[in-house]
Amino acid sequence: MIGKINNFEIDLSKPIDISIPLTNTDENPIAWYIEKPVIEPVVFGDWIGKVSEGKSSTNFNNIFFNPHGHGTHTECLGHITNDFYSINQSLKQFFFMAKLITVEPEKIGDDFVITKEQISALVNDKTEALIIRTLPNQKDKKSRKYSNTNPPYLSEEAAIFIRESEIQHLLIDLPSVDKEHDEGKLLAHKAFWNVKDTHNLNQDARLNATITEMIYVPDEIEDGNYILNLQIASFENDASPSKPILYKILD
Repeated sequence: MIGKINNFEIDLSKPIDISIPLTNTDENPIAWYIEKPVIEPVVFGDWIGKVSEGKSSTNFNNIFFNPHGHGTHTECLGHITNDFYSINQSLKQFFFMAKLITVEPEKIGDDFVITKEQISALVNDKTEALIIRTLPNQKDKKSRKYSNTNPPYLSEEAAIFIRESEIQHLLIDLPSVDKEHDEGKLLAHKAFWNVKDTHNLNQDARLNATITEMIYVPDEIEDGNYILNLQIASFENDASPSKPILYKILD
């Protein structure tokens, strides 16, 4: 099925899913010192909301999870502000021109950092969304336990460059654009959203810009331009689990 987005033709029958599914198994990725998600049937007395238990005609599960720590999620600036801002109100369009790049973070001291120089060398044309795949790109990103591992992160200067390039949506295969233990500075988050004071939001803060973390882009997906469909659940929260889908642009 051929569709047209922003005058570009795409094959809607060939989506490229770069999200990580949420499960209640040990294969679920975890960040920020929490346990794996809980997915379990509702229980009322001796009634169990699970067909295989023989006491229910439906499967009827409760799910307990954290969008920031349990998989692919999209967040708005409400993630770092004193006042409440919702991803469901911030993200109102869902198809974007996107560029996929691959970067090997540089060793700086004890850290691995994505630098401005690396980003600026690869981003030299206008795009609405930037997708960053980091090297090495092992498949265990889909199940990695990130807590207390000091994962790579984005430098403040790189985040400023991305903002000044008028990129509205940033997607990355790391648990955060910022350093794990940074004393709450959140330099890359603040730079990307142009938040100068988290308690008194400046008028030029980027209310409609989003950051999507913990994606996974397989090696066989080539760098280049795509159409991105950024799907979220309708949570009135600073972040939502999300399902970013890429489509190749047809010649």
